Amino acid sequence: MKIRLGTRGSTLALAQSHWFAERLRAVGHEVELIRIVTEGDVRPIDTEPGEGIFVAAIASALARGEIDVAVHSAKDVPLDEEAELVIAAYPERADPRDALVTRSGSESIATLAPHATVGTDSPRRAGFLRAARPDLRVVPLHGNVDTRLRRLDAGEVDSVVIACAGLDRLGRGDRIDQRLDPNLVTPAPAQGALAIQARRSDTTLIGLLAAHDQPDIRHAVGAERRVLSATGGTCRAPVGALASVDGDRFTMVIGGVNSDGTDFRVESIHGTRSEAIAMADAAGRRLAGAVMLR
Repeated sequence: MKIRLGTRGSTLALAQSHWFAERLRAVGHEVELIRIVTEGDVRPIDTEPGEGIFVAAIASALARGEIDVAVHSAKDVPLDEEAELVIAAYPERADPRDALVTRSGSESIATLAPHATVGTDSPRRAGFLRAARPDLRVVPLHGNVDTRLRRLDAGEVDSVVIACAGLDRLGRGDRIDQRLDPNLVTPAPAQGALAIQARRSDTTLIGLLAAHDQPDIRHAVGAERRVLSATGGTCRAPVGALASVDGDRFTMVIGGVNSDGTDFRVESIHGTRSEAIAMADAAGRRLAGAVMLR
């Protein structure tokens, strides 16, 4: 089968798409990568990203039949998905944690110098960092992984906090000083996971893609996204959730904080696989009741 795979043109998006394309080619399919410019690719570098800006253009091309498959970073997929589209597979997940990166390569959140600057474009990361170290100066820093590393190395900030998954997938995991404990900085729901999207009506292709689906990851990502949904937030909300599903066992760390570092709250929940979604929903509601999430 010939498959047209839509992707953003960023280095990380291409790395993720090439990785999945090679999996499809390995089982005999012809794959053509089609680059699509999203709103997130053309925004001025120091403007805050909005909901779905890295996904909408690709999902629209998929719905129009211009491509057959889309590869998204799962954390960027809006909670309200388009009815005609479906996530056909969640393949293997990369490290979902956040990473501290400095020029020296030997720091941790605890050892950063007093009043050091930390670059991030995430209200969630900003809030957890301020809760952990109120003296740190959080500096808005946008751009893709390579851009942020260049700005760090140029001395614009003392450190950056970005996703481990992006660095690892680009072969830059050696830049990581510290992989942050989820109880310190709780990852964004679905961080590190890939969402393989197709048209709901394309049942043959969905069946093909299903061979790459990891049911435990699908269940974990579903629970994490339910936490976010229950809080009433979007992918930009200062809400974190990291679930693990192993057989019938389900565990999850849920965190919330205001972007100024106040109202920090983290809890762990444990249960069975069948209880995961209901427990995630209840935990999200508790979080929304305890934290302003602003």
